[in-house]
Amino acid sequence: MLAFLIVLFIVVPLAEIAVIIEVGSTLGAVPTIGLLLIISLVGAWMVKRQGLSVLRRIAGQLDAGRVPGAELVDGAAVLLAGALLLTPGFITDTAGLILLIPPVRAGFRAVLRRRFIFRLALGPGERRGERPGERPGSGR
Repeated sequence: MLAFLIVLFIVVPLAEIAVIIEVGSTLGAVPTIGLLLIISLVGAWMVKRQGLSVLRRIAGQLDAGRVPGAELVDGAAVLLAGALLLTPGFITDTAGLILLIPPVRAGFRAVLRRRFIFRLALGPGERRGERPGERPGSGR
């Protein structure tokens, strides 16, 4: 978890700054800022469209009496895409735009499903390679 936080709060911002500087040195400061703004506006429009579509699908599933599992994961992915698009930078914008592509979201759903099933198979508090009731590093 610590490695994830280090990447999230230190590596990603530094990479974003490096990419913005590189693009700025190629295009100039004003075009770079304009490009970031345009990407954010287009991304916000796409997130709104995709989000409303997901909400309609959730309502359809609920009206049909089914649990909207896939639709809820899609909604979370669209929300994550929106957060990435609001974060200034080309790397996060690219990741957010990619996450708005429906086949990519389907892959995202599949990965989350496998991870969730794997966690359920292990049971609460268990980790790979441990036996139930064994404490990590205890050697028992």
